[in-house]
Amino acid sequence: MKGQLFVISAPSGTGKSTVLGEVRARLTGLGYSVSHTTRRPRPGEQEGRDYFFVDKETFKRMAEEGSFVEWARVYGDYYGTSFFSLEGQLDSGVDVLLDLDVQGARSIKEHFKESVLIFLVPPSLEVLEDRLRNRGTDGQEVIETRLKKARKEIAEFNRYHYVIINDELEQAVEEVQAIILSERSRTGRRAPIVKELFGL
Repeated sequence: MKGQLFVISAPSGTGKSTVLGEVRARLTGLGYSVSHTTRRPRPGEQEGRDYFFVDKETFKRMAEEGSFVEWARVYGDYYGTSFFSLEGQLDSGVDVLLDLDVQGARSIKEHFKESVLIFLVPPSLEVLEDRLRNRGTDGQEVIETRLKKARKEIAEFNRYHYVIINDELEQAVEEVQAIILSERSRTGRRAPIVKELFGL
């Protein structure tokens, strides 16, 4: 049975990385597609775990060679998801969790029609602004750019199958887990197992 692709998007600063880390730690049989990026690593990020950090020349060469199912330029840096990373896991029956922006989610849905799209939003724009400031990684101009983009991204919520408000971390993690477990139990996904078990 082929794996299921779960795409999680959120405006920058919503807490997506924290939620994804918790979900990955708690659920078994869940792969994670590590994206390539040209941005510099943030404190605590590790090569191959959080991202594959490459220079712009390498990234552009990979894009020209068709290595990415989707890629985008975000805040001056490039991000991309490789076909190899996704298809290998899905073909081996592993469900894959993918962290993408709104544009990337749209591209993935075109290539992988059965993907499940989950949108994580902050409880308010004020809370989002506080989170961005407290990160301490961006200046005022970058924060304002991120907030402007967040408003546009949040307006796209209706393109997603599920929307989660990340007000309390534990609740957001539990909601993402519930979605994944529910999707794994859909009749279409369970049919081959039931047929095999009962000789149908």
